[in-house]
Amino acid sequence: MKRVAAVDLGASSGRVMCAEVGPSVLQLRELNRFWNGPVRVHGTLHWDMLHLYRSVLDGLQLAGPIDGLGIDSWAVDYGLLDRAGRLLSNPVHYRDSRTDGVMERVLSVIPAADLYAVTGLQQLPFNTIYQLAAEELPADAATLLMIPDLLAYWLTGEIGVERTNASTTQLYDVTARDWSDELIARVPAPGARSNGGLPRRIFPRLREPGDVIGSVLPDETGLAPGIPVIAVGSHDTASAVVAVPAENELFAYISSGTWSLVGLELDAPVLTDEARRANFTNEGGVDGTTRFLRNVMGLWILQECQRIWGDDDLEELLRAAADAPPFAVLIDPDAPEFLAPGNMPARIDERCRASGQEPPRSRGAVVRCILESLALAYRRTLRTAQAIADQEVDVLHVIGGGSQNELLCQLTADACGVPVLAGPVEASALGNVLVQARALGEPLPDLGAMRALVRSTHSLRRYDPQGKPADWDAAESRVFGTR
Repeated sequence: MKRVAAVDLGASSGRVMCAEVGPSVLQLRELNRFWNGPVRVHGTLHWDMLHLYRSVLDGLQLAGPIDGLGIDSWAVDYGLLDRAGRLLSNPVHYRDSRTDGVMERVLSVIPAADLYAVTGLQQLPFNTIYQLAAEELPADAATLLMIPDLLAYWLTGEIGVERTNASTTQLYDVTARDWSDELIARVPAPGARSNGGLPRRIFPRLREPGDVIGSVLPDETGLAPGIPVIAVGSHDTASAVVAVPAENELFAYISSGTWSLVGLELDAPVLTDEARRANFTNEGGVDGTTRFLRNVMGLWILQECQRIWGDDDLEELLRAAADAPPFAVLIDPDAPEFLAPGNMPARIDERCRASGQEPPRSRGAVVRCILESLALAYRRTLRTAQAIADQEVDVLHVIGGGSQNELLCQLTADACGVPVLAGPVEASALGNVLVQARALGEPLPDLGAMRALVRSTHSLRRYDPQGKPADWDAAESRVFGTR
């Protein structure tokens, strides 16, 4: 039996969990849950890293004796250290406007086809490459660390970047499985030499999930000496996919939360023009797998509506949505106007009017619009992924916080036409602790063994498709212009 701690940081909240992992045992206990979100300072959205670090330490100090700990978080964002190892400034939030228009500038220097051939990554305006191209790099910047690696550095003093998170930067060669020196040298960074380029020195060596990063510094952290910090799938989706309770390879997944990551697990990346045109990403997974997926906006739109309304009673909103007329109003949830924080109900109204639809008149109708539109986006994404990868799917696993949203799960099953298995909720934390346990000697030789342990220890809820497929065909045509 191994007893480990998982630090699992999402884009709206963080948590520290304690787990026991052993034969037929996989138990999680929450130690500390805390707010996470952007802080605007002089017009720029930042992450409050010291708040996160203090909250992580508070949680770890409640864990008692542990055999190890691992950290996962959202992707693309980073911190810069100076030559003395000091953080130069709070990392900028990926939803900040500094990257507006930057993608187009970079693509004028590095054509999209060239970029995809190396990285296999979905074009998103906030990818790390565009953040780095948005502002002049500080002269004393010496090291770039992704968010989990920055926290691991503060805990251990050891520098490196874990591979699954590196694969989200659009500066990683998905075939060579290393930083792309070619792309790093071509980025048109402000203030760089005339032919562009970022300094190669800031990109540290890469780690594999399961590597021991180092031991905690007891004087710095207040934690017991000797606790190993273990690299896990440090991109939270990489950890979540480890915990997909699949029985065979014919599955798809939606890691559902603030974002929805919709995709397949493959043995190798798909770098075809068809995949690039469909804007699919090939991100690194645990044990050398590829997460072939597409980002869909997710429950962010609903969360922003709740913030504007001041309504935190999600169950009441979902009951009202269930009673609202189906397919009355539909939007494309991936439209650019839904990316940044703001008055989301007003933006939905504007989008509806621009598309010739009468805006929803009640909060229940707004929520129904959001959830049906997400289900349609999932349907379109899943079918495209299957066609490009030439892979059958007989079940769709919904994991993460969104797996608790019964209405969305049922709508997803209806739209996609395959059974949905919902759960586990804390998939990222489970994947995190499973990789740790294996590194510490538990007999979990492969992903199949890890997933079997999840299945045997966690309850799932099944949603079978209902309704008429023709209704969803018509709805998809309304939103996306395709059958």
